[in-house]
Amino acid sequence: MSATTTRSPPTTGPLPRLSVKQVDAGVLDVGYADAGPADGPAVLLLHGWPYDIHSYAEVSPKLGAAGYRAVIPYLRGYGTTRFLSEDTPRNGEQAALAVDAIALLDALEIERAIVCGFDWGARTANAVAALWPERCAGHVSVSGYLIGSQAAGAVPLPPEAERQWWYQYYFATERGRVGYERYTREFAKLIWRTASPKWDFDDATFERSAAAFANPDHVAITIDNYRWRIGLAKTEAEYDELEQQLAEAPTISVATITLEGDANGAPHPEPSSYAAKFSGPYTHRTIEGGIGHNLPQEAPDAFADAVLTLGGGV
Repeated sequence: MSATTTRSPPTTGPLPRLSVKQVDAGVLDVGYADAGPADGPAVLLLHGWPYDIHSYAEVSPKLGAAGYRAVIPYLRGYGTTRFLSEDTPRNGEQAALAVDAIALLDALEIERAIVCGFDWGARTANAVAALWPERCAGHVSVSGYLIGSQAAGAVPLPPEAERQWWYQYYFATERGRVGYERYTREFAKLIWRTASPKWDFDDATFERSAAAFANPDHVAITIDNYRWRIGLAKTEAEYDELEQQLAEAPTISVATITLEGDANGAPHPEPSSYAAKFSGPYTHRTIEGGIGHNLPQEAPDAFADAVLTLGGGV
């Protein structure tokens, strides 16, 4: 089943900034925004690369107004999130980020949440829904099913598809690591433009998020994430069993809405290729109006509506 909605009208007034709290969760001291009533049904909103919590700056008040509690963490390597120990590997693999999400829910004493995301956040939400369905009251995923494996990452793609992943291969080199470290903001802005070619964001919008990339572990986490995908970084032993489960490409039984923008310039699968990966109640929605990769920020009404549809109101 599919549905089509359109771009939200642009907002006016001062650029909203999210207030950040801190909590120890697993191996991290997590920076997170917490909006809406504390006793409301929880929604976990996970951002991607190279973005930050402000991708949900307009989604969270819509959820709060409907009675939901929106929890928006900085992923490891972003914003005010820090590792508790210098000895913890700066690992960006998918299972590590999924464990981070569960650890945050535990730290906040949230038993179940609607788990949502785009880009890295969608992959993390997918993994949480697949591995811990009992913790998920629903699941919203931009670009559908993104769980991967190193075996899958070793398979060559047709040339046009490989070209779209140019930055992954750049990051595989020492030149790429140094280049990203030196030109982090310039690199991120290029990705924003190419991944959302019709999104006319201004400098203030970009800089609000780019501040999160000053995290001391940002470069290491980014490089590890992309190197891990193609087998150039090892799986951390702590996550080996979880990665083995994810490598089986498990189906997701949690009630799910997948979203895709009609102008997503980043690599992404066709909805028909992943529909069968969702074995529970499932709907796909295409968001029209020149919507790119950063869908929650470009179309906050459409994203919030997906969450509220799953929640069924309060």
